[in-house]
Amino acid sequence: MLKYLDTMVTFSEVPDEVSLCINITNCPYHCPECHSKELWQDIGDRLDIGVLCDLVDANKGISCVCFMGGDSDLDELYHLFRFFPLLFKDLKLAWYTGREDIPIDLPNSVDYIKIGPYKPEFGPLNNPNTNQRLYYRKNDIVWLDITHKFWKNDSNS
Repeated sequence: MLKYLDTMVTFSEVPDEVSLCINITNCPYHCPECHSKELWQDIGDRLDIGVLCDLVDANKGISCVCFMGGDSDLDELYHLFRFFPLLFKDLKLAWYTGREDIPIDLPNSVDYIKIGPYKPEFGPLNNPNTNQRLYYRKNDIVWLDITHKFWKNDSNS
């Protein structure tokens, strides 16, 4: 079962999007120096299609929904991903995961994916030395690395 602890609307998690970020609990990665260690616990409220609809309805003006985690229950997470375009035709879908790679079975509804566990020696996404990557789905088989959009003074933005 997926559970979430809280939500927030941000302008920083997905470039060029106003994102409703949903913090999913029971994270299996337990990255050293994690800034959200409370998300390691199996706590919070159930996240299902009805709750997702309520969260989106309560946050008018967003352009993207960003799932922060969910790796502990991929079946349930992918279930939400598959229904997402049927429910929210005008919204983008993003997933922040600690995985090292893009899953081959990832539903096509996912527009953005951030991969890589946080490693303090490489820094977060806004550090050009980061091991983490944010990708945008160009089509069914091509992902574009857009991590550079987090870097200040980047001429590729």
